Amino acid sequence: MDKRKALELLREAPLFSRLSERGLKAVQKSASLKEFKVGTKIVAEGAAGVGFYLILEGSAEVSRSGAKLAKLGSGAFFGEMSLLDGAPRSADVIALEDTRCLVLTPWAMKSIVSANPDVALGMLEELARRLRDTDRALS
Repeated sequence: MDKRKALELLREAPLFSRLSERGLKAVQKSASLKEFKVGTKIVAEGAAGVGFYLILEGSAEVSRSGAKLAKLGSGAFFGEMSLLDGAPRSADVIALEDTRCLVLTPWAMKSIVSANPDVALGMLEELARRLRDTDRALS
């Protein structure tokens, strides 16, 4: 995947949508690229959270206690909650096909948020959206 496509996916993620081109490039530079083979558990429910993941290519399934919750594709992200509170992962995320992700460590994300407070607003908006979706699903 080229850098332009990765920047485009970062720009489309609600957390980073308010950033300038320069800010997006700084995020990209702070991230590492990780590849996961089909069937690989990217994150494990109950494990310590060690980062934020943005899927660049491929897809993954989110499940909790064996129940399938969601399918994530290119441009989707996960791991933002553990960046905020440091709590263990709330679900498993397993690669459904070979999958490439940009990964931000908690330290990198804190630096990004400090330099770009709009990222924190994006995180809050996304968390509120997910909470509302969960509330609707339970109603």
